Amino acid sequence: MISAIKTSASYKWWVFSTIAIGTFLSVADHGSVLVALPSIERHFESDLPTVEWIIVGYALAISVLILPMGRLGDIIGRKQVYVGGMVIFTVAAGLAGASPTLGTLIASKVFQGVGSAMVQSAGIAMVISNFPGTERGKALGTHLSVVGAGAVAGPAIGGLLVSAFEWRSVFFANVPIGVFTIFVSMLILPADKPEPPADGEKRPSFDWGGATLSGMALMGFLLVVGNGDRVGWTSGILLLGAAVTALSAAAFVWWELRSSSPMLDMRLFKRKLVALGVAAGWFSFLGSSAARFMMPFYLQRVLEFGPRDVGLLLIPPALCMVVIGPISGRLSDRFGWRGLTVGGLALSTIAWIILASTLTESSPVLLIVIMLMFQSAGTALFNSPNNSSILSAVDRSQYGVVSALTQLVRNSANVVSIAVATTVVVATMGSRGVEPSLDAVSPAVAGAFVAGLKWAFLMMAGLLMIGIALALFRGERPKPVPDQESESIAAGSASD
Repeated sequence: MISAIKTSASYKWWVFSTIAIGTFLSVADHGSVLVALPSIERHFESDLPTVEWIIVGYALAISVLILPMGRLGDIIGRKQVYVGGMVIFTVAAGLAGASPTLGTLIASKVFQGVGSAMVQSAGIAMVISNFPGTERGKALGTHLSVVGAGAVAGPAIGGLLVSAFEWRSVFFANVPIGVFTIFVSMLILPADKPEPPADGEKRPSFDWGGATLSGMALMGFLLVVGNGDRVGWTSGILLLGAAVTALSAAAFVWWELRSSSPMLDMRLFKRKLVALGVAAGWFSFLGSSAARFMMPFYLQRVLEFGPRDVGLLLIPPALCMVVIGPISGRLSDRFGWRGLTVGGLALSTIAWIILASTLTESSPVLLIVIMLMFQSAGTALFNSPNNSSILSAVDRSQYGVVSALTQLVRNSANVVSIAVATTVVVATMGSRGVEPSLDAVSPAVAGAFVAGLKWAFLMMAGLLMIGIALALFRGERPKPVPDQESESIAAGSASD
């Protein structure tokens, strides 16, 4: 039966479905753990800043390791990395559920982040490797719908598990699904052995120096940006961290340009589709991610909706991504990238401008939900075509590390977006004589908070406009060559 599946015309969708299980699991796990944090805080008699390291440690592990794991998959084979990542993810879930102390729980989630980095970097690379170049957008768009579905289902699943059992069930629930995913992956996924090197070329080796330097730079960057508002942007410890981060980043670029087998070939950024596509993606998330963090404060502490109602109100925007992602990907395969990427960013920009000009302490909740749906639809229109354009300009042997790069762009922009928007909001609150902290948000200080939120929306709209300019200047797909499916030819054309 397995051999029949592997030789069938629909095998690419079998591969996609197998990867989709792991993708859904990792995304839903994040949302369900967020719901469980208050219960974990009470169980261990801790405080929220400490408990939040369950999420922070997990996210840091993914961000630091996703590029090296992507490159490792390109070198030794993506199936090995994906299955190994699922094993680590599943074992760590069991360890987290059985944790006797908060410290072991945090350590287990960091360990799980290692597995998640392997799964994320190898999974999407395997998907697009099994689809022809003419269907790359469709594959990426459908993958985006799986991510959206996981984002919708995660909090709901977490809430049900915590209510029916206890917080440990949120982690234990991953174990049987993880075991099933490992079993199916070993049977279905292709044994993608790396292509042999050309005559006279050495087999690529893993770039330990690049992995170390990139990890230092990313760790420093995320810690500096994530703590800037709390410790002060001009504090000595933050300035020292920024200096170490900058030196690590410069050393990474220097090392990669001189390495015979670089982890991330910096020469790829000479190609306009890669350089401007990555930059446009970064500004897209920079101009949108903060809203998903800020709006629950507005809905709960200003409009005074309960957590359950807020969760329900945020489902329609997530469903927009589920529905529109695959459509956008298919359209990009037929009509190109520029119109969809520019249109998507423009739609998100309009949503933020409307909110910035109309938001009050008592805005109709229907207006809020509709604008969030517009923004989510804009992100869905932009994301798949943009990532497809980047991947069209690189060789198939680099899919792993470049796919990981697109996800790293999203993760890093999310952190910066939240940090910058928080600074804008609390600075505005402070200028109006209110305690400059999101913890102080309440109906009594709603005017100051809403004023800061409006400035944040304007800032995000401006950042999205930069993304629009980058998407316009990037250009469109190269003219197709008849019967041309070679990714290396496409990459050469894209760099002209």
